[in-house]
Amino acid sequence: MTTALPAPKETAGLPIEYAVGKPPLLQCPPLADLDTAVDWLEQNREQLRAQLRHSGCLMVRGLPATDAADFAALRDVLFQERAAYQEKATPRSDFGDDIYSSTDLPPAQPIKLHNENSYTLDFPGLLLFFCAQAPEEGGATTVGDMREALRLVPAQLRRRFEAQGWMLERSYSVFGMPWEKAFGTSDRAEVEEYCQKRRIGWKWTGDQGLQTAQRRAATIVHPVTGEQVWFNHVAFWNSWSLDEDIREVLMEAAEENGMPFETRFGDGSPIRAEEAEALRRAYEAVTMRETWQRGDLLLVDNILCAHGRDAYRGDRKILVAMGEPVRLSDCSPSVSPSAVGIHG
Repeated sequence: MTTALPAPKETAGLPIEYAVGKPPLLQCPPLADLDTAVDWLEQNREQLRAQLRHSGCLMVRGLPATDAADFAALRDVLFQERAAYQEKATPRSDFGDDIYSSTDLPPAQPIKLHNENSYTLDFPGLLLFFCAQAPEEGGATTVGDMREALRLVPAQLRRRFEAQGWMLERSYSVFGMPWEKAFGTSDRAEVEEYCQKRRIGWKWTGDQGLQTAQRRAATIVHPVTGEQVWFNHVAFWNSWSLDEDIREVLMEAAEENGMPFETRFGDGSPIRAEEAEALRRAYEAVTMRETWQRGDLLLVDNILCAHGRDAYRGDRKILVAMGEPVRLSDCSPSVSPSAVGIHG
């Protein structure tokens, strides 16, 4: 279980609560309406940013906000620039104005910790989550410090990933997200141009299928704090992370279509079950969670912290916005990004 962090001196004026196993929590003063909340965020924006650089995440409670439009107004105070959601991988609902559902995956399916768009050449530097409706049970948006996760990955395994990076293979077919949705186009030439520019290997399969492969760094350096972090989807999309029944069904189907997602070491070697388990333990050790309340705002530095979701019961409406895009090239990646050839 992760330990509580002391408050940075830059945020000494804010009543931030620290508790073991929970993200830092800031209870807002009484705010009459949305305009008052916007003013309060503007006055404290730099202090909130300082807190994020320190702890990687912060939950703000007590804001008088209820819906996507309110959330967008808060987002516009905290973000100087919006970030695109690229190479889409999970279903989301679009509420307009670059506000989305955090995910539309089934409630019973927990989502493991991951850094948003870790496989792209630029990615959101900050994420904002907003609770428009809290579920009856469970459903926390989990967070975890990737500086600490890096320290907990066994040394030999960490050194191999630092030296080789990691490989992501995707198959866009009946079992995965269609390539048209993932790339936002039905034009094959546009997909090929995107892959060429973004250092992704590709291969068209059959009438509707597509396979891609790319090599990326497993560790990067935060461009502001200078701290090295574990930053990837290695454990999240590895087949050993799936429930055994699901893994058997998908692997049987993969004989023809390929796995929707698979990760490997950067040299193409498979990740063994015990290595995936070591990564799972590191993530589990740093996982923090706080039960959602309506109006809560969770700020996440997407480099310092990974995020996920607990399973839940009842209606749940958590919205997300992405901002402050960061280029991978500004983060001293341990391995240069490259396309991977696809054979077969």
